[in-house]
Amino acid sequence: MQRLKTPAQFKAVMAGGRTIARTEHFALHRVPLGPDPRPAAAEGAPTGPEPPRSPALFAVRQEPWLGVIVPKRWARRAVTRNAIKRQIYTVSQDFEADLPAAAHVVRLRAGFDRAEFRSPSSAVLKQAVRAELLRLFSEATR
Repeated sequence: MQRLKTPAQFKAVMAGGRTIARTEHFALHRVPLGPDPRPAAAEGAPTGPEPPRSPALFAVRQEPWLGVIVPKRWARRAVTRNAIKRQIYTVSQDFEADLPAAAHVVRLRAGFDRAEFRSPSSAVLKQAVRAELLRLFSEATR
């Protein structure tokens, strides 16, 4: 599984993709990987200075891509954001074979209750996140 890294990749998925699964705290967005967006030279086209081509956003098109968005708005502490990201990447590996060759973004869309999860990186929080991500990915692969 490839990871989304550039802002342009994230922007392409969020702008062109659709939400395919949603839970209380997470949303999974997907955009199919179509043909290479760079235009091929047409026959009979005037030959002149060729405009610079931008590199393909998704060079590998035979496997799924995954990106994670965990905003500070919903997870204030860096420890919590990193723990959530690690859980997303770990759970996604279990579903890698079932995901189509497309670009996916998992987005945290609501915060976890700080009264219920006092520690920023507790085992209880990690279990709750993992359980919700398992539901999210199983719904997406149906």
